[in-house]
Amino acid sequence: MCSEISDRTARCLCGSIRVAMRGPLPDVAACHCGQCRRWSGHVWAAVPVPNDRLTIRGEGHIRWYRSSETAERGFCDTCGSSMFWRAIGRGDTDVALGCIDAPTGLRLERHIWVADKGDYYDIADGLPQDAQQ
Repeated sequence: MCSEISDRTARCLCGSIRVAMRGPLPDVAACHCGQCRRWSGHVWAAVPVPNDRLTIRGEGHIRWYRSSETAERGFCDTCGSSMFWRAIGRGDTDVALGCIDAPTGLRLERHIWVADKGDYYDIADGLPQDAQQ
């Protein structure tokens, strides 16, 4: 299911990086893998945005960390906000939900990588849970 809001904006904590997203976006999954939990401080929730519908201002402030052979994560070099995840060569960039300005119009749809979730919390919202992706 796609959200009816067609244009959204996002920014890092300090505002050095600003993002515009055009067009409808799918609902999102929360990732509970160990890398995402370390990256975000808890659960990573983001929405994939096709690169041709994504405009980023302040790209010089983005630092990319290659977190695996297939993916990298982007953060602000000024304030440290964790903002992006992208699979190498996939054609879209996941934008962190916490960086998107309200109203987002997005809804969490499912949980992924729950077999790797932290032992300090339970997932009890009734949404589908995938052991992996």
